Amino acid sequence: MIPLLSRFALALLFVAAGVWHFVHPATYLAIMPPQLPQPRALVYVSGVFEILGGAGLLLASTRKIAGWGLLALLVAVFPANVYMALIHEQLGIPGWVAWGRLPLQLPLLWWVWRIALGRNKG
Repeated sequence: MIPLLSRFALALLFVAAGVWHFVHPATYLAIMPPQLPQPRALVYVSGVFEILGGAGLLLASTRKIAGWGLLALLVAVFPANVYMALIHEQLGIPGWVAWGRLPLQLPLLWWVWRIALGRNKG
């Protein structure tokens, strides 16, 4: 029962975050490193992949590919999280929130791996 609840919670987290890319893209545009081209397109593309990845965790037939995709996505968006930490004052975000968010990527990566690719996939 716990693995099932964990999988649904993780799926909901990614789907909700992906939807937020479309509801409030300014949140993500503000943390987009200026070196990256087409920031709005990247925000929408990452939102689509978060939604697809989250939904993909729910089906056994798509769970593994969704897991690999979400792991890649988490690595790909990490530079935006670093950039957010670097400019946190400009964004009005407390430093402890911006910098504290970075190490949280590790348990999130582990959670995706555990749910989608680990031995006990629930």
